[in-house]
Amino acid sequence: MRIATIGAGAMAEALGAGWAEAGHEVLVTARSPQRAAALAARLGGRAAAASLRDAAAFGEVILLAVPGEAATDALTAAGAADGAFDHRLLIDCTNAFAAEAFTAAPNSFTLAIDTVAARVAKVAVGARVVKAFSMLAAEIWRGGERSYDARPLTVPLCGDDPDALATVATLVRDLGGHPVDAGGLDRAQYVEAMTAFVMGLWFAGHDARATLPPLESAFAHPD
Repeated sequence: MRIATIGAGAMAEALGAGWAEAGHEVLVTARSPQRAAALAARLGGRAAAASLRDAAAFGEVILLAVPGEAATDALTAAGAADGAFDHRLLIDCTNAFAAEAFTAAPNSFTLAIDTVAARVAKVAVGARVVKAFSMLAAEIWRGGERSYDARPLTVPLCGDDPDALATVATLVRDLGGHPVDAGGLDRAQYVEAMTAFVMGLWFAGHDARATLPPLESAFAHPD
């Protein structure tokens, strides 16, 4: 499969490396040609670098991997206004964290902007957008561990196109994850909000998993 990244940061590198290792072709694009070329070189022989305008033309799948506040500008630079993403499968792995959240007190983690996925879909007219990979740090995908306490690493997928969801599910499995259909793209707002909340718990030193019981214990019995 041909996968293009918009962005050359940590997530583009972590996911791109995994997909290249799984046999996919990866094209790295970014505002900085130097950063794109450097990442492509690190990814190895199945990767190359190009301009942002080349992402939609190359990719059967395009990964949007930029800060949330930069998402619409990046898509515009990649040709969104000219219909470049029409019918393209666009994975949105961005988050809506305020930039200062990472250095502020954990309980100040708030959403800086409205739903990124909705903005992405609005700007990338005609794209088949799937929200995925946004709940996990790049370091998770760089490591070898894909299960915790014998539970598979689960990746919720939000999107409105069944074929697009099926393709992204395959890409999740290629990385050793377990894809879960989490509903339409309108439900991405809950994924983004939950990610901000859980990140706050983690940065405060709490085990976020302990807030949720395992499936077999999750259901209440009526009185």
